[in-house]
Amino acid sequence: MRDGQDRRLAERRFREVFSHLGSVTAYARRRGSLDADAIAAETMTIAWRRLSVVPKDDPRPWLYATARNLVRAEARRVARQVDLGDRARDPASPAMDLCEFDRELSRALSGLAQIDRELLLLIAWEDLTPSQAARSLGINPVACRVRLFRARKRLVTALRVPSTEPVEVLDTQSDSEGV
Repeated sequence: MRDGQDRRLAERRFREVFSHLGSVTAYARRRGSLDADAIAAETMTIAWRRLSVVPKDDPRPWLYATARNLVRAEARRVARQVDLGDRARDPASPAMDLCEFDRELSRALSGLAQIDRELLLLIAWEDLTPSQAARSLGINPVACRVRLFRARKRLVTALRVPSTEPVEVLDTQSDSEGV
């Protein structure tokens, strides 16, 4: 009896998590995934297997972090299959679908450090609070708010620079911190 009841509770809990499938698919698509549906499906598979660690209050930060890792792994796989000379982008950082933006915003976002861009997009596109974005990125909430403040300032500065001039943004993000 207990196993059946536990299974029903887990299935009910997973239905709550699974309700975010569309958001995860959109997240993967906007982050440049070649197969956003597959990334979202794998994210949900991982969520089912690791249901006990998926936050109960709001699973979206956890789901986005998992999807981000899968998108980056997909980009690395694709990069290995492509001749190094033909690659124009960092394999650990897939090209995001910025076609929804105007050119100036796309240029300004591209000039930001990867973690700053991801933080801004988690808040703007994925509708996360700064605390939720901090959880998704695995950083301290206070540090996240400071980083968000600085990222917004850099974005505004980059938007003020005419597009004919190169945007110089100091990347304080090291590769070891990751996103």
